[in-house]
Amino acid sequence: MRRTSASLVAGTLVAALAWASSPSSPAIALEPSVGVADLTQDINQILSDSRLTIARAGVVVKSAATGEELYATDAGKLLTPASNTKLFTSAAAAETLGLDYRFPTTVLSSGRKAGSVLAGDLVLRGTGDPTMLAEDYDALAAKVAAAGVRVVTGKLVTDDTWFDSQRLGNDWSWDDETAYYAAPISALTASPDRDYDAGSVIVSVAAEGDQVKVSTTPETGYLKIVNKATVGSETDVLIERQHNSRTVVITGTVKDPYQEWVAVDDPTAYVASLFRTSLTKHGVKVLGSTVTAPAPAEAKELARHESMTLGELLVPFLKLSNNIHAEILTKAMGRKVANQGTWSAGLKVSTDFAKANGVQVINMRDGSGLSRRDGFSPGSIVQLLTAVRSKPWFKTWYESLPIAGNAERFVGGTLRSRMRNTPAAGNVHAKTGSLTGVTSLSGYVTSAEGEPLIFSIMLNQYLSGSPKDIEDKIAIRLAQFTRATATADATQLRATEQGESGDLECSWLKPVQC
Repeated sequence: MRRTSASLVAGTLVAALAWASSPSSPAIALEPSVGVADLTQDINQILSDSRLTIARAGVVVKSAATGEELYATDAGKLLTPASNTKLFTSAAAAETLGLDYRFPTTVLSSGRKAGSVLAGDLVLRGTGDPTMLAEDYDALAAKVAAAGVRVVTGKLVTDDTWFDSQRLGNDWSWDDETAYYAAPISALTASPDRDYDAGSVIVSVAAEGDQVKVSTTPETGYLKIVNKATVGSETDVLIERQHNSRTVVITGTVKDPYQEWVAVDDPTAYVASLFRTSLTKHGVKVLGSTVTAPAPAEAKELARHESMTLGELLVPFLKLSNNIHAEILTKAMGRKVANQGTWSAGLKVSTDFAKANGVQVINMRDGSGLSRRDGFSPGSIVQLLTAVRSKPWFKTWYESLPIAGNAERFVGGTLRSRMRNTPAAGNVHAKTGSLTGVTSLSGYVTSAEGEPLIFSIMLNQYLSGSPKDIEDKIAIRLAQFTRATATADATQLRATEQGESGDLECSWLKPVQC
């Protein structure tokens, strides 16, 4: 673990104390103070950036202590939120499923066991656990062997019926099909590592002598690798799965090791291959073929694995802005509330939760924000962020948001390289959002006087040059806000170096591990 500076710790403590306070009071009508007028002037100046001349910008700032709206522009306009959508999905999941919710994955037998022979089928049933690793399926196989089963006369049945069979979102771009951040959604899935990018495999290349060697994490024969890459003077390589297939084609040149996260075509079939391989490894032979079907009602449990709790899952989900977690939780909510593991049922749960908490402008098409038809207003986001402060799960949820300027990957998350060495570092807890031409930042910040503030910044339809630094400038200005006096040198804080912000979230640029 890296050491954290004393100033950062102090700032974090001040913020934590501010947000541990009681829910905000009803809005109080106050005369604009010198500080509020100065804040308005400065935010207006920040938003006058030429990159926003033809773009759309919506910004709302509210005091969580008084309920007063300190700043607003286009507060009610419907804008594309990108991953700010995850604020709604995660909050609805915490409310609906509960922080103690776990995803069970079980192995069942549908026949009679005589000695070491199971006369019947072996069933692997999932409920959407995005944290299942190859080693977890291997542990389940070991439990089957430990139960004394050596031969299964029937089939290996994969039961993924906890969710429906729709794998991809209605509005997702066809050219995202093979990307790990748009992987197919299934009740049986697997992740390659502890970032838990379910439904994907890491494909790695390295130069060995005059050949390019290819490996996968986890090791699997599920993918068909076509290696056309050559050793060269630089690494300029493309690793891409062909659409609607298991074939991964590798082209270009390789000098230094490189890896790419690749979505599989069918998570259920991929998991079946992992599990069957593990069964063989542990001395369990399944004589029949692999099929996908519901588990028989009379099937008996042989082995079980349970995921981490939802409270724990919120960290990789929100810190790294994991799209697949959002979609799995959406279907899990639909299954719990309406007994339908579908997008439509789950999105209704999220929408109903938002409306019950005062949200006015909302159009949810998926749980992650990958759809460009998702729409919220900055005012609605601030309303949600205000309402959830009274929830018993708020503290856990709040700490799961990315924290500005904290270099620890599972603390700072997608804000780890932003707003470093500013009053916002260790202070701002907020959700980022990125699509081409879209960026958003919404969350919480504590002012220089210790006043808790809630904000939403949504920037749409800019053409070039990422305006994430505009979000940062506003957040920093909020961290310096005082009511009584104008900020001494707003120009200097706006000029503070922010570090790399880029045009996409860290989670979209997996190989660089930002």
